[in-house]
Amino acid sequence: MALDHLALTAFRNHRATRFDATAQFNLLIGENGAGKTNVLEALSLLSPGRGLRRAALAEMAGQHGDGSFAISAALGEAVQLGTGIRPDRPGRRIVQANGADIAAVQLGEWLSIGWLTPAMDRLFAEGAGARRRFVDRLVLALEPGHARQAARLDNALRERNRLLAEPAEPDPRWLEAIEGQLAEAGAAVAQARARLIERLSAALSALPDAPFARPHLAYQPGGPLEAAALAAALGEGRRRDRAAQRTLTGPHRDELAVTMAGKDQPAAECSTGEQKAMLIAITLAHAGLVEGARPSLLLLDEVAAHLDPLRRTALFDRLREGAAQVWLTGTELAPFEAIAGEAAVWRVSEGTVERL
Repeated sequence: MALDHLALTAFRNHRATRFDATAQFNLLIGENGAGKTNVLEALSLLSPGRGLRRAALAEMAGQHGDGSFAISAALGEAVQLGTGIRPDRPGRRIVQANGADIAAVQLGEWLSIGWLTPAMDRLFAEGAGARRRFVDRLVLALEPGHARQAARLDNALRERNRLLAEPAEPDPRWLEAIEGQLAEAGAAVAQARARLIERLSAALSALPDAPFARPHLAYQPGGPLEAAALAAALGEGRRRDRAAQRTLTGPHRDELAVTMAGKDQPAAECSTGEQKAMLIAITLAHAGLVEGARPSLLLLDEVAAHLDPLRRTALFDRLREGAAQVWLTGTELAPFEAIAGEAAVWRVSEGTVERL
């Protein structure tokens, strides 16, 4: 079991909400706008990053509070995790484990959290940046240290781009030093992404084509995967990059190419239903990779309502076989009849919850 209890204080429309006696399946039932997805967002903040909505911290604080919010969760009797903001520092996230302050990136050492939301239905049609963030989140669940390397990469890239955009010619020695940092962190990020895609592809190949469409994944790096080669490419591309005023080589240009197996059709050209099925297949395959590494959560927002009975049954069967604790939302209980008898079920209404 991952979480024994969860408490939300002044988080969005939840003034004081608590979940106890959780189960492998946890169902949140309620009307649209009741606060179901807010609960999933709170859970997603128990992992590094900005959560499933990627919202600003100040946006998450309840409207009728003092600008602060708090989220706490227990992993058995041994670990208590918490995160939130204080009213005097609304832009700074506080993260704690057993009462001691820790860096947000350390949350990945305690929990692996994955999610699937309606907004992700646009993943294959959006720009490459959305798919890179998706891949990085999947990597993070397996390799918590990936967050530090990604942060180092972003900082070095931001500094190099700043130097490239300056009117005066940058000091080549300073550029070389920045490029060395960028190449070291960039190679670590790119190699972690490549490992993830290789492992995920193997897991997907073992899944049947039905009832979920099986995707084929291809990692397309935006530069060399080795640090020395990447540093050399950055050095050679300075004149071109200075003209563009941005770095044109590196893992910030990576792409994840997805095609539907059997049809050999790019995911972006597949039907909405086929894209949803491929996303579910990726989510399930990744959940299998995470099992055993550390306690894991799987957050599925409104996923059952858009599946036919055959696919719903297959989804629940696979989730039941896994080790992840699953949190699902829906407007009614009917789509979850197959698991309702073994699930913890809560009715969510205007930011309050009632155990059913």
